Amino acid sequence: MDKEFEYYAILGVSSQATPEQIRAAFATLRGQVPQEKRTKTNKAYARLVTAFEVLSNPERRATYDSLLVETKSQEMVNLRVQSSRDRIRVANAEQMVYLLLDILPPEQEVKQRPLNLSLVLDRSTSMQGGRLSHVKTAVELIVNRLTKQDTLSIISFSDRAEVVVPSGKVENPTALVGELRSVQASGGTEIFQGLQAAVQELRKVDLNQHTNHLILLTDGHTYGDAPLCLELASRTARLNIGISAFGLGAEWHDEFLDKLVAPSGGQSNFIEQPAEIIDHLQKRIQGLGTIYAQNITLNPRLHDKITINYGFKLEPFAQPLTLDGEVLPLGNLEGRAPVSVLLELKVAPQPVQARLTLPIEVKADVASPQLRSQTFKHVHHFYVLPDLPNEMPPQNIIDAVRVMNMYRLNERVWQEVEAGRLEAASTRMHHLSTRLLEAGETALAQQAQQEMARISSAGTMSLAGRKKLKYGTRALIDKSKQNDKE
Repeated sequence: MDKEFEYYAILGVSSQATPEQIRAAFATLRGQVPQEKRTKTNKAYARLVTAFEVLSNPERRATYDSLLVETKSQEMVNLRVQSSRDRIRVANAEQMVYLLLDILPPEQEVKQRPLNLSLVLDRSTSMQGGRLSHVKTAVELIVNRLTKQDTLSIISFSDRAEVVVPSGKVENPTALVGELRSVQASGGTEIFQGLQAAVQELRKVDLNQHTNHLILLTDGHTYGDAPLCLELASRTARLNIGISAFGLGAEWHDEFLDKLVAPSGGQSNFIEQPAEIIDHLQKRIQGLGTIYAQNITLNPRLHDKITINYGFKLEPFAQPLTLDGEVLPLGNLEGRAPVSVLLELKVAPQPVQARLTLPIEVKADVASPQLRSQTFKHVHHFYVLPDLPNEMPPQNIIDAVRVMNMYRLNERVWQEVEAGRLEAASTRMHHLSTRLLEAGETALAQQAQQEMARISSAGTMSLAGRKKLKYGTRALIDKSKQNDKE
């Protein structure tokens, strides 16, 4: 739609704005225009008046909204923004608000580009036996699901990397599986070797013509090369190569894998039992097979009174966001599910009535035959007003915050343990156990109780327990989303 007719954007309100919010926005913007410039010849002022006249009239607004829906359905990607509250109290204390952003797939089907995939398999000594066997089985199934248009490479690594299957079209799955079966476990774990070899294979094709992704499976800590891995992950993200990483068992470094996938907005997850490898890999490949947009980034241009306190991606999979830079990488728009992001915003003390503007910019490389960069903008306003009645946030935001806070509570337990504040850690773990029981998550609650006892007796958490609670509470977000759809 032509910017001249983007009436919600002109007033700086969302499409869900109430009549009261529309009147308040118009009054504020009109007050910023000098009296002598409030004329029909002033095009900017005339557009402002027209926007208000249309949106303040229920019948004209309904007609406009129907045209807006028709126009948006023709776009490749749509952006929807919702806040826990748009009105903030005049106060001398900090306040928290939540912002839910949904980046939605197009209404129409989009022709998918072929997949350029590299599987990076840990074959260190600790992988021998059931782990490596299940990895091979899972990869065989994946190979047989790929099409002849897809490109695949397979890398195995220990303290050095081996290209088991060089980059090439999946034209003879049987031959590829035969090469995979020759992989044997031996040596230590140097993840950089595997990642570097995989990126070299991925770059053998035109990256702009493919959906490019690297999947790492490992069961251990990498030795001395973590900084090199993270630097490589940052470089590959700029090349439109995504990274997902799965840790097997209890010995691997979860914080490292989270950092590894963060630059590309990829997924990290915990695979407790070897038999679960197949399910995790299949789900990841299924998501990668239906990509509508890649390299999605969120850039909220924050008001000087607003800071992002915490960020979490809810869909297509639960993953905490890295807030190191101004731009937040969100990964891909996969399948029919949106990319949903929950931001916890801290608002500085607001002693007087005001309007706080929060411009939001989302960029995405749309998956058409050629990658096409698109930018989607939304301007959100918070109104600081006195004597506000208590308002309940939307139920979907309440549910998202509730389960996200259980994950955060578990992370705070670990922080307390690492800092040696064991009594505080035990108290928080008790609170987590109670919340999990209230949510009906009995197994996770029992795990929390076991780890609380371990903290009291041994001053730490078990490696397995730490990961079960971390990824178990993270998975509650996925479960909550599934329940909403049902």
